[in-house]
Amino acid sequence: MFYHVKDLQFNARVSKPDPRFARLLLEQFGGGNGELKAAMQYFVQAFACKNTYPDKYDLLMDIASEELSHLEIVGATIQMLLTGINGELKDVADNAEINGMMKGKAAKEDFIHDATINPQFGVLSGGSPMVTDSNGIPWSGAYVNANGDPTVDFRSNIAAESRAKIVYEYLLKFTDDPYVKETLIFLMTREVTHFQQFEAALNTIEPNFPPGILQSDPRYSNLYYNMSKGEDAKGPWNEGESTQLKETWQYIDNVNEQVRSTNGLLDVKAEGTDRTEKSVHETDKKLSKMRSEQIKKANPEKDQKWCEYKSTKK
Repeated sequence: MFYHVKDLQFNARVSKPDPRFARLLLEQFGGGNGELKAAMQYFVQAFACKNTYPDKYDLLMDIASEELSHLEIVGATIQMLLTGINGELKDVADNAEINGMMKGKAAKEDFIHDATINPQFGVLSGGSPMVTDSNGIPWSGAYVNANGDPTVDFRSNIAAESRAKIVYEYLLKFTDDPYVKETLIFLMTREVTHFQQFEAALNTIEPNFPPGILQSDPRYSNLYYNMSKGEDAKGPWNEGESTQLKETWQYIDNVNEQVRSTNGLLDVKAEGTDRTEKSVHETDKKLSKMRSEQIKKANPEKDQKWCEYKSTKK
């Protein structure tokens, strides 16, 4: 169950209305890298972890709940930035209080123009946040990545936190409001925190590379294909050892020749690696059995219960 505390997690403030920035900030409300996406992604991922990885279930639910807190902060900030669109601006332009705030008719007209940069604020939402991105595109469940395997999902989450962090970094360039900047820096910092938490959680699952169970074919796992003409760049992505499997990169300069001479790569022999097709097959079977037994043991098919309710009465 969820319990809403009416105090925001962070003391969000706005020094003055700014409809233009309110539109930009919608990206973190209903956009593909925003807080709603993160909350729903971690919430959905948690279900597959409930019995098999109860510690990861707890982590995902905690962070999903915090992301909803962040969604509330973003929504509250947007609402404050839109002050004047809903309410007084629906009245005639003679409202003395608004004229004072806007410093005259010209400024008021500019303010209304800023609001109509995203007309949905006026004609659909009445000056409130909407579940869209900054261009008015509705939020979609297609933004959510959940694959039912924590070695995959946590990598998706690390990437999601990275993208959300850089969006906040970009947003900071478009506002001069010191209060809004404080809020954005808080939200950006929590993305960095969550990145590290997901990374740490991933590292508690061994082995976790490659993602999933199947280990990959050693004939192809360390091949670097030079697929472009011109000056060739070299680096740890195509020379030396690979980062995870510790295989020696094989630089294939003439891709066409290799494909033709090996019957479309069917006759390629593994080089620069201690892994063999036999050893990979044995590891696949061993890991598959281990993970299958782990899941079956944690998820009995009969008499299932999601929760154990403990009374708080003494």
